[in-house]
Amino acid sequence: MTKPMRSICAMTTVRNDDLFLTKWIRHYGDALGRENLVVILDGHDQTLPEDAGFLNVIRLPHQPLPRVPAMRRRARVMSKIAGGLFHYFDMVIVTDVDEFIVVDPDLKLGLRDYLSGLDRPPAAISALGLDVGQHLRHEAPLDPDKPFLDQRSYAHVSARYTKPAIATRPLTWGSGMHRIKGRNFRIDRNLFLFHFGMVDFARSTGKTADPDRLATGWEGHLERREKLFSIITNSTPVEGDKYFPIARRRQTWVRPLYALNKPGMIPGDPVVQIPQRFRGLV
Repeated sequence: MTKPMRSICAMTTVRNDDLFLTKWIRHYGDALGRENLVVILDGHDQTLPEDAGFLNVIRLPHQPLPRVPAMRRRARVMSKIAGGLFHYFDMVIVTDVDEFIVVDPDLKLGLRDYLSGLDRPPAAISALGLDVGQHLRHEAPLDPDKPFLDQRSYAHVSARYTKPAIATRPLTWGSGMHRIKGRNFRIDRNLFLFHFGMVDFARSTGKTADPDRLATGWEGHLERREKLFSIITNSTPVEGDKYFPIARRRQTWVRPLYALNKPGMIPGDPVVQIPQRFRGLV
């Protein structure tokens, strides 16, 4: 007997973006329907892309805070809004605007089809986090009009992006949406979260000049993230399909002592070559 399709919503927040929101709307809109997307605009000075189409928009006043309090406030707001959305939806996906969850293309299933087919899913589902960056010797600057994964072939396997981003009931996310308070996590073997915040060297390093970010203490955080370019450019990458099962096991069983309900980072900064079947997906 065919399982009924679940109603699924995707939600994000955005400020001062000129690249990712268009892709985010297209990616999750194609997967779930644009009428099932919620975009929170951080500031009444923010605008949507011209081709955004019909989606749900919440405009909040921009009230700057230092980075850590701002991240905590954002997690609380997203958790409460997501909790309310369960009056309308069976599942809620919460991501940053530069994070894209995809189903392994080998299954030939869309995101909604795959999630609808899960039997008794847990309270939260994590996808394996892949932090995609530009290989400075082998890859050209990004063409924003072409798919990201047609232009980028390498990713750092990062527990920071193995986030419990898919919720099946009201939950409370911690700062940065990296964990669910009071609950464990489960990494789904067929889901991947591609983080593209560092997808292009010129664009990404330019973020440190954003006056909003500099004024609220983001400079050090962004400089740490920019190390991804060195990690990828100077690595000896391994085949993704060989390493993905290892990464899931390591991240499942190795936890940081300060937060046992989220995965720990894998030593050695492993870098994988993204399999060809993911080309063109984002």
